[in-house]
Amino acid sequence: MNNDDAIFRRLGTEREVLTISQLNARARSLLEEVFPRVWVEGELSNLARPSSGHLYFTLKDSGAQVRCALFRQNAARIRMDLRDGLLVQARGRVSLYEGRGDYQMIIDSLEPAGDGALRQAFEALKAKLQAEGLFAAERKRPLPTHPSRIGVITSPSGAAVRDIINVFGRRAPFIELIISPTAVQGRDAAPQIVRALERADRAGFDALILARGGGSLEDLWPFNEEMVARAVAACRTPIISAVGHETDVSISDFVADLRAPTPSAAAELLSPDTQAMMVQLQRSHRQLQQCMKVRLARDSLRLDNLRKRLRHPGERLAQQAQRLDELEMRMQRALHHRLQHRRQRLEHLQGRLQHQHPGRRLALLGERLEQLRQRLPRVMQQRLEQRRQQLGNAVQTLQLVSPLATLGRGYSILLDGQGRAVRSRSDTRPGQKLQARLHDGQLTLRVENDQPHTLPLLD
Repeated sequence: MNNDDAIFRRLGTEREVLTISQLNARARSLLEEVFPRVWVEGELSNLARPSSGHLYFTLKDSGAQVRCALFRQNAARIRMDLRDGLLVQARGRVSLYEGRGDYQMIIDSLEPAGDGALRQAFEALKAKLQAEGLFAAERKRPLPTHPSRIGVITSPSGAAVRDIINVFGRRAPFIELIISPTAVQGRDAAPQIVRALERADRAGFDALILARGGGSLEDLWPFNEEMVARAVAACRTPIISAVGHETDVSISDFVADLRAPTPSAAAELLSPDTQAMMVQLQRSHRQLQQCMKVRLARDSLRLDNLRKRLRHPGERLAQQAQRLDELEMRMQRALHHRLQHRRQRLEHLQGRLQHQHPGRRLALLGERLEQLRQRLPRVMQQRLEQRRQQLGNAVQTLQLVSPLATLGRGYSILLDGQGRAVRSRSDTRPGQKLQARLHDGQLTLRVENDQPHTLPLLD
């Protein structure tokens, strides 16, 4: 018979009087010992959010219900929107609130029933970002082979940062590590991670490590937020995502340039092994020595061949001196020929210059000018006489056809008041004033009679 059976048998057979507080304390102890952690599924109702940050609600199914309490530190990790009527799965311990004797569950984890909203949100965001090409292999950048300065975005107090520091201290202590501190769990973690990524990307690191230790899906959820995924994709610095353990997968792992199963593995990927480097250095040293020996042997053979082909400098100088004398004589001959040619050219030009001397040309032009000066008066006199004769002929011709000549023979021209010539008797009327144009003036006349009158041909 165990202890619990003994307690129940004693309570049933002995008359032990308990206070209410003692009764509730024993009941609470028994409940918490028998049900230390259980999962239940039910519909959420009567949700209360006091200012303390704790959550109180009821879980129920078709036949029963149980009161539940979700304290603030656990409520901060809940990512889903709690509301009445939501079907959830809750994990917690069965207890009893001694003050009222209320039977209740103390909840430490809460997620939607069925597939889970977090898992659904994870898959939805994964599909969205994959469709945008954020997971594409061509976006992945290679990690630096020999980094000298690495930024680590993680919690400064977590196990992940200690693992990273230990690996670098063991494998590559010469690499500078800069910790960009941020929260990695809770409601404010995602915005802090984004700010830490932006700061680290501007700092000019050779590579970045985004790290966190293992945990539940809710614990790792900041690394599944869209804002964090887009901040990782926007980084210009190569970045490794090392979130959780080997079996944990986050959205950041898909977006980053490389996923490491653990923070320690990320550190190993970026820290060259010192021993391996020494082995490689020794191998390269031997290869260099061998190459130098081969190169020196080849150059030595080439030097011997050149030495055999090399002629004495005195002989070469003698040849150059002979060549110089030959060039000097050629230059003198060419210079003499050139001077002779220039001299002949100069004599030819001097002869042409004498032939076209300005004094001679001026004398010729002076003689021509004198001849023209003598011809000018004769030509002008002849031209004036011709013009005078032409003018006289034109005057005679003008006088023959001029009406003034007719007037001079005793005739006149009658003009009406508008200055028009009177050509017919019908152009006048009795009493009309006319102007008579004579060869030496004008007379004013008045028509007295417009009867026709025959004038004799001879006066």
